[in-house]
Amino acid sequence: MGKKPKVKRVVLDTNVILSALLFKGKLSEIVELWKNRSFIPLISKEIFKELQRTLAYSKFHLTKNETHLIINDYILPYFEVVDVAKPFNNVCRDKDDDKFLSCAISGDSNLIVSGDMDLLSLKSYKNVKIITPTEFLSIFKK
Repeated sequence: MGKKPKVKRVVLDTNVILSALLFKGKLSEIVELWKNRSFIPLISKEIFKELQRTLAYSKFHLTKNETHLIINDYILPYFEVVDVAKPFNNVCRDKDDDKFLSCAISGDSNLIVSGDMDLLSLKSYKNVKIITPTEFLSIFKK
C-alpha cells in the first residue's frame, strides 16, 4: 500500500492560489487538498495584501461580494497566517517574490509552490524547495 504523505506546511504563490480558485482545471485540485487538510497553506500579511489586490483586477470580473466570499470561505478558514520575523530582500530576480521566501522560512515550511519563473529558477533557498504546481500535485498521487 502507498504511504499517505505527511501533512506539510506549504507556501503557495499568489498565481497558484488564483489559478486554483478561479479556473476549472488541474490546479483546482489544490483547493480540495487544502480544504481536506492534506497540507497547511501558509500566508503572510504581504501575500494576503497581494492576493486581495489581485482579486480586484478587472480581468477577473469579480464583484466585491464574490471577492469577500472567496476570502472568507476559501482563505481565512484554511490558511495559517505567518508573522514574518525577518523579511528577506534581494534574493529573487524579482524582489517582489522575496515575500514568499520570507513567509516560508518564518512559517517553518520547506516548500513553495509557484508557476513564477523568477522563483522557480532558484530551485531552493536555504531549506525551502521551490516546485511547480504539477510537481506538488504529484506528491499526493503517490
